[in-house]
Amino acid sequence: MLQWTRTIVVLACLLHIPLSYSQQVLRVTTIPEEAATEQMRKFGPLSNYLEKNLGMKVEFTPVNDYPAAVEAMVNKQVDLVWFGGFTYVQANIRSGGKVVPFAQREEDTKFRSVFITQKNSGITKLTDLKGKQVSFGSQSSTSGHLMPRTYLLEAGINPETDFKRVAYSGAHDATIASVVSGRVDAAALDITVWNKFVSEGKVDTSKVDVFYTTPPYFNYNWSVHADMPAAQREKIAKALFALDMNTPEGKEILTLNRATKYIPTKADNYKNLELAGRSAGLIK
Repeated sequence: MLQWTRTIVVLACLLHIPLSYSQQVLRVTTIPEEAATEQMRKFGPLSNYLEKNLGMKVEFTPVNDYPAAVEAMVNKQVDLVWFGGFTYVQANIRSGGKVVPFAQREEDTKFRSVFITQKNSGITKLTDLKGKQVSFGSQSSTSGHLMPRTYLLEAGINPETDFKRVAYSGAHDATIASVVSGRVDAAALDITVWNKFVSEGKVDTSKVDVFYTTPPYFNYNWSVHADMPAAQREKIAKALFALDMNTPEGKEILTLNRATKYIPTKADNYKNLELAGRSAGLIK
């Protein structure tokens, strides 16, 4: 029996097969909604918290763009991803339904996008954007592109034919900068990033401010590949749901992640985003 056990261990090492899932590193990434340095700063305390609660090393690797986060999950190069609602939809379609959303911030149940402009631009409503230069975030962003585009189309505005120029900044912080600098006349972005910039004094609302806020929709989530053992997924979920604003550690992590708490979510919550993506021609 001892010899047989040793043989199993040797074969596992040679074939790079883990003897148990708990011995692996938990590989994590997020969509780059802000600069990589900010992503690293935000994830550091959460990484330490998960390591402590999961009893395994947590390795965070930033990616260059939203599609890279999708491909990393689809190809199982990472185990856990913070997706926007639309990137989750894209990953789920690309994987043949193998991506499982399981946790979201409470704020993600009624998320909104905002359109911003310089106060002296004369833009006060969506129809004023006709003939203007307008920026979205990433083309794969829910709050920075899909939903703003959806509400523009509902208002009878087609960005490709009605705007003087359509730009894509790649990230929400870059979107704000493009309006502040005057490179574009207006832009759409994640309301929580906007509120963070305002609260931290990083934008002067006497010069640049919101002129339109969208209706609510479901957005971000933490997702894993369906091949992850259910017990491991439940352990991660339990750790996220246990974060509490009334503890110093919980307050630090939740505040960095612009959240009050994490709650369960499910695939059905994002069906309307898939429908919006198809209606807007962003999903073929």
